Amino acid sequence: MSRLLLVEDEAHLANGLRFNFEAEGYEVSIAADGESALQLLQEREEAFDAIVLDVMLPGKDGFRVLSELRAAENFIPVIILTARGRAEDVLKGFEAGTDDYLTKPFDFSILLARVRGLLRRSQWMRSDAGEAQTEVVEFEGKQIDFRALEVRCEKRTFHLTQMEADLLRHLVRNAGKVVPRTAILQDVWGVHQDTDTRAIDNFIVRLRRYIEDEPSRPRHLLTVRGVGYKFVPETKLREMT
Repeated sequence: MSRLLLVEDEAHLANGLRFNFEAEGYEVSIAADGESALQLLQEREEAFDAIVLDVMLPGKDGFRVLSELRAAENFIPVIILTARGRAEDVLKGFEAGTDDYLTKPFDFSILLARVRGLLRRSQWMRSDAGEAQTEVVEFEGKQIDFRALEVRCEKRTFHLTQMEADLLRHLVRNAGKVVPRTAILQDVWGVHQDTDTRAIDNFIVRLRRYIEDEPSRPRHLLTVRGVGYKFVPETKLREMT
């Protein structure tokens, strides 16, 4: 039985979601605010398989809760619920480290499908980690393992969120080509918005910390001013399956 932590301050919504998830065979715990959620996660670090996290919470909002969770190197799968569907707000969630998002109002069947997808992906990564078919890219003494969601350097291993991995994978698969910001919004994260946003820059800054020897003088993740980004490997990439 999969265990979910539902962080939602609207009691009627939280109880309704718990009822529906339990009817589908899930075990559900509820936290009504960010502080309670973080405390529960600290006390029961291995108790949950995924988190459904509302953004609009009293005290610490969902973005801050998620940021603190990732800063503590807790990479449990998270889907955020937000009434704000603007690309900027969605990307703020991605930047904080979410694995998926859903805008309110929503149909429970859609939320259920998203949660099932997160759990499948998590189980898939655990069961297949280390196998020969793992998607691996190597360059300049660094290794990107997309199945394990890791960047391995000589002295450190960095964990990727799913959204970081999706962006990096897209850039790697288009190595040597300029990828516009609008294409990242639409093709990578499914945010259909005509207006460009600089929020993607924050993802690039973070990825540069993982793969660049000198993040302030990047050689692999290059900015093409006014357009987007380009991944330039120094060695031949392994073919990705």
